[in-house]
Amino acid sequence: MFTNGQLIFGILFAVVFAIVILFAYRKDLKLHRKYYKGSVWVLIAFISFILMIAAIKFIFV
Repeated sequence: MFTNGQLIFGILFAVVFAIVILFAYRKDLKLHRKYYKGSVWVLIAFISFILMIAAIKFIFV
């Protein structure tokens, strides 16, 4: 399906992209802590809501 060159390029691209994203995140970590404080609770609420919808579906269907 893919040639060896395409597989090597895809793997190298994914690795380099992940490293660049990691360095960018670490560089902005102070700003993330300052401006996104409390956003974990929004994530927990969102996941809980999705789980509640799934539970209702499995209970009533």
